[in-house]
This record gives sequence, C-alpha cells and structure tokens, in this order.
Amino acid sequence: MKNILSFTSKHPKAQAHAYSAICAEQESIGYYALPEQDISPILEYSKSISDDIESIIVIGIGGSSLGAKAIYNFIKPVKSLKRKLYFLETTDPIEISDLLSNIELKKTHFLVISKSGTTVETFALYKYIYSLQSDPSAFTFITDPGSPLEKYAKEINASVLHLPDNVGGRFSVLSSVGLLPLALCGIDIQALLDGAKHIKQSFFNDGYIKETLLKKAVFYAKNHARYNINCIFAYSESLKYFCEWYVQLWGESLGKKQRHSAFHVGLTPIGLIGPKDQHSFLQLLADGIRNKSVTFIKIENIKDGICVPDITLPHLEALDSLNNLPFADLINMQCDSVIESLDAEGNIPLDTISLSRVSEDTIGGLIYYYELLTSLVGELMDVNTYDQPGVEAGKIILKEKLSK
Repeated sequence: MKNILSFTSKHPKAQAHAYSAICAEQESIGYYALPEQDISPILEYSKSISDDIESIIVIGIGGSSLGAKAIYNFIKPVKSLKRKLYFLETTDPIEISDLLSNIELKKTHFLVISKSGTTVETFALYKYIYSLQSDPSAFTFITDPGSPLEKYAKEINASVLHLPDNVGGRFSVLSSVGLLPLALCGIDIQALLDGAKHIKQSFFNDGYIKETLLKKAVFYAKNHARYNINCIFAYSESLKYFCEWYVQLWGESLGKKQRHSAFHVGLTPIGLIGPKDQHSFLQLLADGIRNKSVTFIKIENIKDGICVPDITLPHLEALDSLNNLPFADLINMQCDSVIESLDAEGNIPLDTISLSRVSEDTIGGLIYYYELLTSLVGELMDVNTYDQPGVEAGKIILKEKLSK
C-alpha cells in the first residue's frame, strides 16, 4: 500500500507525543494485538459447520457487521467463495423480509453478534429468526465473556465464541467478529491478518508508514476546525462498504467532547465512490466551501482485462479515443484526472492511497492503517477514541421507551 500526501505537517513535538501515546496504548487497547493472534481456534470451529450450509447470516449492527461486510464485498468480485454471506443489521421490515426470501433457512447458519449481549436491534432480529428456526445448532453467538447473551447461549446449549479483551465494536473486524464469518465463506483470514501485521510492523518499527501516518494525523488534528469534513473518494465499487465502515470508525471515535476542555470536536466522515460521485459530490468539492480534505483510494492492478470495444458509432466518432482501452485503465485515468483538477485549486488537502491489487492482505492493511490513523487523531484531538457516550444515551432512552 502506497500513500502519497500532497500536504505536509511539520510538528515534530506533536508527532512524538502521538507516537508515544499510541505505543503506551498497546498495553490496554486490545485491537493493536489482533494481527498476531492465533487463529487456529477460529479455523477449527469453522470446519465444524456442516458442508450442507450454503449461507451465513450475521445478525448484528454497527461494529458487529460493517467490518466483515467491507471485506466480504471487497473480495467477493474476484474470488470464488464457499458460501454467501448476508447481514441482518436493520429493523426495517421490508429489508428483513427481502433478505429472508433469498435464503433457505435449513441451509443457513446464523452468527448472532453483540458485545454487550443486550443490543436491542440484534435481539429483535434474533427473536424473529428464532421464531422461524429454533434449532440451537443453527446459531453461533459471539459476545463478551459473562454477558447475558453467553448465559442464554449456554442455557440452550448453543456455541459461543468470545471477543478479545478491550476490543471495541468498531475496532473488532480483525477479531472473531469479522474473522469467523469471513472464514466460513472461504476468505483467507491469515492473509488478512498478514496485511494488517505489515502495516503494524512498518508503523511501530520505524518503517515507511510511520511518518506518513504521523504527518497525516497531525494535519487533521491541527486543522480540525478549518477542514472539519474528511472525504474518502474510492475508485472501485468493491470499496463501497469499506467507506461505510470508515464512516462509523471515524464518526464514532472522533466526534466527542474533549477530555480536558468543554469543547465539542469532530471530523465529519463522507464516503464517495468514483466515478459515480464525480457526477454529484465532486462539484461541491471543487467549488464549495473549503472545509474538506479528500483521500483518494485506487487499485493499481485490476486483473479483469475487459476493454472498450473497437467500435465506431455514427455521429460519435470523437469518442473513438476510448476504443480498445481497458476499463481498469479508464477508471484510474478518471481518478487521476479528478486528483489533478482538485490539486490545481491549491487549497484542498489531498492524499492518495494506492492498493496494489484486490486481495485479503491489501484490505487487511488498509483497515489497520485506518484504525491506527483514528487512534492517532483521537489522541491529538484530546478525545477518548474508544467510548461512545452519544450512542449510549440514545440506547438508554430507547430502553426506557420499551419498558413503558
């Protein structure tokens, strides 16, 4: 993974502080250790699921689903997978009915994921599924040790997997939360972790990614009032759900009241997909208020070799320049052209992340890159990156309404 910054941030003291704080965090924040974990228990458990199972459905919301969904949809277009993976992550009755109409219950295994074991949306969905399929062997529960969900699972003699200690939901994709559903579909979860490990080692062992991440984090933190909107502009439909994962990670981690002041801060995340959003959001980036930074993500080597046919159309001869052009080249030319146009403005902070190919290791590295970046920016903005009091407040009110 290459990351080219068009902006610089010369704040060596801030960079040193952030790096020291992140190094210290490794003692208490669990996601840092996930790239080195032993995945043999997950792989062994995945083998216990019958070969007759054709579909896996994750029942979970937010951090319980978005990460696995991002990786699955990145890999799915280029790899023949063992099973289909679906996500029940909304209480929208239309969506629930539509999803269930596409699967065969007896050939489906359900993963019920809730860190607390009491997530309202998750258990509304589980109760509905349970009314249709009550066989405990059709379910695997993933939760914290000792949670009400674990007690329930033991009561019905269903299988339980645990989350690692001190791993928050939005940082949990490289734990059992994401690895089990992905392994069940045939995705190489060791390669996924290897990609994350490469980024981790490069950052903590003074590799190329350390300076890039520190410069980028300091820029975002120092300019959070001026450039308070951060856009990812990903040039591949396969990154659509990665953008959704990033929106949760960035928004839920950085939108906070500062620890040592009364100020509320945050960076608003926006996920865009090119070239579609060239015909919608790009106008706002180019000529709108200068309060946005943009990170472009492109894939260098797309294996699919389809080309624009060598056809001349009457009255459209001017478009013959497209003839024989590989679509892989076209989409990256579109990306480069937009970067060049925005860079010419001179006052829009830009950077470009280039992924070498579509593979487990590249998406694993990209995920860990953004987790590290989030932790660095949170430290520099003086917020608690790992709590979510605004989310919890809404949950409390909902439970009060339900109790009445």
